[in-house]
Amino acid sequence: MILDAHGHVGAWPDFLIPDPTAEGLVATMDRIGVTAMGISHLLAVGPDAERGNRLAREIAERHPGRFGVWQVHNPHHRTPLTRDGVWGVKLHPDVHHCRLDDPRYDPAWELGLPVLAHGQTGSPWSDPEQFATVAARHPGVPILMGHTGLWPYGFARAARLVADHPNVYLEVCGSKSTGRWIARLAELAGPERVVFGSDACFLDLRIGYGRLALAPLAPAARTLIQGANLARLLNLPS
Repeated sequence: MILDAHGHVGAWPDFLIPDPTAEGLVATMDRIGVTAMGISHLLAVGPDAERGNRLAREIAERHPGRFGVWQVHNPHHRTPLTRDGVWGVKLHPDVHHCRLDDPRYDPAWELGLPVLAHGQTGSPWSDPEQFATVAARHPGVPILMGHTGLWPYGFARAARLVADHPNVYLEVCGSKSTGRWIARLAELAGPERVVFGSDACFLDLRIGYGRLALAPLAPAARTLIQGANLARLLNLPS
């Protein structure tokens, strides 16, 4: 079973996305063998969280079993959140210009569902240090650190910062990630704390999964990272 924790659908104004459709993603998922992908709609990440969340749920309904929904919470609006029919909540502090540890994100934590948040080493909005802060405040909430801090020079630091917070998981998508880094993160944090993601449709799902497929991992570690860890967090059948 392969589960992709970090995906998107839709267009973005300053990033070329050759195929922003759910149908394009499903075709590639079928080719690779990806069982399901968690998506947030880029309209929701951007200007209209409520409408984008609704579109993401409609996509999931059209493709049953293939997409889980990360509903976006915009901290500047009173975005309605639900516990029904979603994987959890998506936060993007850098787009919203709101620190991850800001109280305006409290509705997302209080929901109690898993949270996938953009993480970026050196960012004033989403540095991995802030993940440690919110993890300590909300130890019962599973938190996926998107991109594990994004930049390779910060990967090991990100793992160290959250080492004492078992509710934080390192999600590995990003154009700077490599198979060797995925294996190194599994050594640093333990393979049970690392989760596969691709950032499709921003990035090519084939390349994203290729990094994991070719990573120097023991079979048991690869099984955990490519799907078993996320299935456990989401209470999905494995």
